[in-house]
Amino acid sequence: MPPKAPGDERRWYVVYSKPHKESSAQYHISAKGIEVFFPRLSIPKNTKRLNPIIPLFPNYLFVRLNVESDEYGYVSWSPGVSRIIGFNGHPAPLDDEVVSFLRSRSGTEGIIQAQSSLRRGQEVRITEGPFSGLSGIIREPPNAKGRVKVLLTLLNRNADVDLPIAYVESSWTTAHTWTSMSKP
Repeated sequence: MPPKAPGDERRWYVVYSKPHKESSAQYHISAKGIEVFFPRLSIPKNTKRLNPIIPLFPNYLFVRLNVESDEYGYVSWSPGVSRIIGFNGHPAPLDDEVVSFLRSRSGTEGIIQAQSSLRRGQEVRITEGPFSGLSGIIREPPNAKGRVKVLLTLLNRNADVDLPIAYVESSWTTAHTWTSMSKP
């Protein structure tokens, strides 16, 4: 294997895509032989949502390239790409551990399986909104829109309320156990 020439180092960079063009950008960048990673989240199925796979970071993907070569231009001018994220006109490299961490939690297609930690019949406390401070019972687990039905007792009557998942103490988790990225 020949020694690397100065400036022949490939690093990870963040690409900002045009709205809803992440897949197009991924296709065109990878077609040029450049390594690209587009992490997506597979959320539990909902009959109203046709595509339960959404970008983990909307409008963002990761590319591994040498910015001092033609690869930088190939990526910058690829269809679907808006720009490479940087500071003061210089692309900002990303720590390899960030991409490695995300890849370790995803499948071969870059898809991370998500599941709700909330279950039907589970007691929860509402932390925000007009019902803040009240406790209730989960009637329906979170849907693809991130809403959950909670049974509350208000004025001695039961009431079903539809709340954003952010208003209850638990939220979406991945199928894998998330750990910190700290080094041992």
